[in-house]
Amino acid sequence: MHFVSLPETRQSIAPVFSDVNSARAWLATQPQAQSAHMLAALTLQIEAIDATAEQPAVVAIALLNVLRSAAIPSLEAVEPRFTRKAIPLPAEDERNFELAQQFWTRLGIAYLRRAPDLPSSEQALPLNRAACAFRLAEYCYFQAARECPAFLDQLLFAVLDQATQSDVLNQALPDPDFPHLGKANIAGHLVWAFLLRLLDPYRLSASQLVVANRAISRWRELCTFQVSGDDDPKSRLVDLNRLAAQPLPKSVPRWLDVRSLVRKSRQRLEALKAGESPEALKLGRELSAAACIRLLGALNASLRLPQPPASTEVGEIELSFGCENAYAVIRGESLNPTAGLDAKSASLAHRRMAMFGFDRLSQMPTAVKALNVPGEIWSLVDGKAVRPAGQAAARRLSPCLIASRRRGTPQLGVMLGLQSTAAGTLAANLLWFEGIIETGWMKQGEARMPAFLLRDAAELSLIVPAGAGLRINQPCTLEDSPIKHLLPTEVLERGMDFVLYACRPA
Repeated sequence: MHFVSLPETRQSIAPVFSDVNSARAWLATQPQAQSAHMLAALTLQIEAIDATAEQPAVVAIALLNVLRSAAIPSLEAVEPRFTRKAIPLPAEDERNFELAQQFWTRLGIAYLRRAPDLPSSEQALPLNRAACAFRLAEYCYFQAARECPAFLDQLLFAVLDQATQSDVLNQALPDPDFPHLGKANIAGHLVWAFLLRLLDPYRLSASQLVVANRAISRWRELCTFQVSGDDDPKSRLVDLNRLAAQPLPKSVPRWLDVRSLVRKSRQRLEALKAGESPEALKLGRELSAAACIRLLGALNASLRLPQPPASTEVGEIELSFGCENAYAVIRGESLNPTAGLDAKSASLAHRRMAMFGFDRLSQMPTAVKALNVPGEIWSLVDGKAVRPAGQAAARRLSPCLIASRRRGTPQLGVMLGLQSTAAGTLAANLLWFEGIIETGWMKQGEARMPAFLLRDAAELSLIVPAGAGLRINQPCTLEDSPIKHLLPTEVLERGMDFVLYACRPA
């Protein structure tokens, strides 16, 4: 653990109890129904215990266990308030996120600091709880789409180092706060955390994140740590130096053997393709079978080396968001010109249409048409699109549909992996559709709904707004398009504001 420096303790905080009984008496006086207040109070006492160096390690760990159990209801209450909401988060949601991640981070540090004070054979419990705490602290960052600090990864490696030296890495223990995990060992928690990190959880939707987390939790003990690599071509080793801020010491196992996990994942893929339901395979009900197939494929791909190089494009780019704006960028005209007008403007437009045959002055024969599509200026840095803090711009949630004029050509794409920093900057990956993009529209009541037909080689796909309500294997009509009648055959991707279908002419 010598290669990671734990933060200094806050000596100014005095604990308000000294043993388990007085801790439980104090907890009985706290406002259990006020989750934010409860978490703040518990975290303060964790820091106080961490700073009381003269307290025996056995007593400190027992107190931390009591506080951990008391926090679970409050943590469950605040979690939905920051999970995959549009970012930057509102102030109250941001506070709930900070309380949750600070609780787990401070708790893990307190356990980790006290573990070396015990004999090696007795370090399994505090190191197990520290690994679990750091894993859950990182998961808070993934849920909130907040950039996860490298320091948390370093703390996980510190647990790995200490548990390896003390020979307790694979010692399984029950966890009364998480009984569904059964007997869990330190290695399992660390594998769980590292694999989820490697998967790039920011690219996942809220439902995908839940399913990925569940699958990895079930398969976590299929992987094993190794000190050295393997020349066997059949081996599947992942170099954990990918996650380290600096080269790992030789004492830390840097290789993760994932061959058994990949085999299990492939078995699930085969079962899904054969018609088994995700629920029957214990993947849950959040995603369809097709969506689970794509997710497991992404998990397997994340474990391969080398990773594809990041884009080197730099400069500024103007991005327009949503299907309506994307249609205007690609087509060069608005589909629903009165969309977004207030009631007074819309009424005036209707009167103009009735009297003159056009709804806006810009549509007069002698007028010069100017299309002003709302957009945001982002910077391209190190393969990512970045929006500086302080812009009076909308909150965003990915994956979402985007459009832009790149090198003078309109392009359609998807923003993926959106995350925010503590400073308020937003960063994301941009994926641009290849091939020919053609616009059209569908009727939705009295309104017209934008649609995009994508032609890439011999394949056809269709993008429509998330609320379009199309059904698989039921024909739909696309107006003002080279192909009018289409049959959606499969959902390829669900974004926050769009759905991408595989399709064929009906």
